[in-house]
Amino acid sequence: MQRTSLYNGGLTSNLRIFFIGGAISFRALFNWLHPAIYIPTMLGSPLFQILFFSYVGRVSGLRDDTFFIVGNAVQVSAMAGIYGATMTIANERHFGTLLPLLATPTNRIALFLGRTLPPIVNGLLVSTFGFAVGAVLLDFEMPSSNIPSLAVVLLVTVCSCTALGMTLGSLGMRARDVFFASNLMYFFMLLLCGVNVPISELPGWMQTIGNALPMTHGIEAARGLASGLSLSDVSALTRTEALIGFSYALAAYALFRVFEFEGKRTGSLTTF
Repeated sequence: MQRTSLYNGGLTSNLRIFFIGGAISFRALFNWLHPAIYIPTMLGSPLFQILFFSYVGRVSGLRDDTFFIVGNAVQVSAMAGIYGATMTIANERHFGTLLPLLATPTNRIALFLGRTLPPIVNGLLVSTFGFAVGAVLLDFEMPSSNIPSLAVVLLVTVCSCTALGMTLGSLGMRARDVFFASNLMYFFMLLLCGVNVPISELPGWMQTIGNALPMTHGIEAARGLASGLSLSDVSALTRTEALIGFSYALAAYALFRVFEFEGKRTGSLTTF
């Protein structure tokens, strides 16, 4: 009974693990969120990505500014959802803090989900910044009545992207290097999710992969809202995005638990 109670920890303890543990883990990624690290990493890169592809789009004449602004403003949230979420788990092993952490009887669901909240919040901030860049520096106008609907679609899409990042992070409990994989995944999403090239114009096998990745349906839903559609008009796309994210979240947690048990049995959690 005592062991079970200690493991469950009660609601208050689990909430502390969820919020405080996740926040501390995420802050460590940016040297305790020093502006000199955070601003160039999380805002500078998205700024130039949006400007670059928007001006390339103008020259090519493929689509108007809105197409590129919406696609990139949503996709840049992967800076937090992929890199941030991957590193919150993988860095624990890299810096030798994973084994002591998993030696505690902490509630694993609270521990795992707590690492998703900061990347989700940060991803929303980065995407919001991206849309602001489009509105201030480029020819982008969003129907004001659709801004709340866009917030819903962004939340679902960022959560879905973070779930993929946590899947990569869970692989970091066994693989030696997931940082290359996270970089590769970011650019795969840039290529395959319809960010700058309409997904219908990609080869069939690329479309299949793109439709199985987070963001593809979220970007399409966001573009629909930007063109004046209502949330109900893009509800099918939003539900599909949510389902994809939920599937990745289940896979991430399953891998986390499997590699935890296997790592304790073989001692691989201490090896890097």
